[in-house]
Amino acid sequence: MIEERTKKNFVATSDAPAAIGPYSQAVEVKGTLYVSGQIPFDPKTMTLVSEDIAEQTKQSLANIKAIITEAGYEVKDIVKCQCFLKDMNDFVAMNEVYAEFFGDHKPARAAVEVARLPKDVKIEIDAIAVK
Repeated sequence: MIEERTKKNFVATSDAPAAIGPYSQAVEVKGTLYVSGQIPFDPKTMTLVSEDIAEQTKQSLANIKAIITEAGYEVKDIVKCQCFLKDMNDFVAMNEVYAEFFGDHKPARAAVEVARLPKDVKIEIDAIAVK
């Protein structure tokens, strides 16, 4: 028996930072969008927006929004996020920005402290969205 291959759509937008490695900004499979971890880089300059965790969180979330919008999804379609923090002492400030971004929509989430992140940023966030 030959199995049917699953169609994958690879998403790319210039409104979010280009991948800094061998990966896609997002991949869509069967109505589910998997967004790669987004660091707080300005997509136009490919530089860090600020040393401030709140500004870094805003930019990471803006990058996610740009990618899901390109793929035809909305913020309300996000069902899961993972937040990787360089320092868990930044959790409260990150959480305030995160709560403002999502409003009444509350996706499942994990938030963990990690030893190091790409380009020595303070936060990286990924997401899964479902239509």
